[in-house]
Amino acid sequence: MKNSISVWQLVGFAFTSVFGTLLHFLYEWTGSRFAALFSGVNESTWEHMKLIFFPMLLFALIESRFIEKDFCSFWCIKLKGILLGLFLIPIIFYTVNGAFGRSPDWFNISIFFIAAAIAYFYETVLFKKDTPCKHKKAAIALLSAIAIAFWVFTFYPPQIPLFLDPVTNMYGIA
Repeated sequence: MKNSISVWQLVGFAFTSVFGTLLHFLYEWTGSRFAALFSGVNESTWEHMKLIFFPMLLFALIESRFIEKDFCSFWCIKLKGILLGLFLIPIIFYTVNGAFGRSPDWFNISIFFIAAAIAYFYETVLFKKDTPCKHKKAAIALLSAIAIAFWVFTFYPPQIPLFLDPVTNMYGIA
């Protein structure tokens, strides 16, 4: 399995790209409060971070059934990759908007794919090193805490710019 890690990661990128794109529209299509837990409910940066987190986490759960036994640091690597993807979305968005005042829609859309590609590439590099990790339970607990934070802040967002929908100037579900 260790030889096929690049294939797994490429499949993960494709899965995240397709599933994350669908999640962008799921709440709008359904209006379901359950769908709101996993999909974007507005155009805020925070809600766009959900689009990378949940597909990467779901793919990690699927992937773990097949390859976790081959990598002692599986969940630590997944945590690092997911955190990198999560951090890249606001970093790229706010850097470009800070430098140029505004970014075109095509670039805003590409930020998601860029972040996912870099995150999966980073994970691939880490998998090939497979440095031992003694914190599997802590990695899983942190991923769980992040999921809970996304769920809570969907309905009770802090009143800070990260959570502000630039289209409606509102926070959370409108």
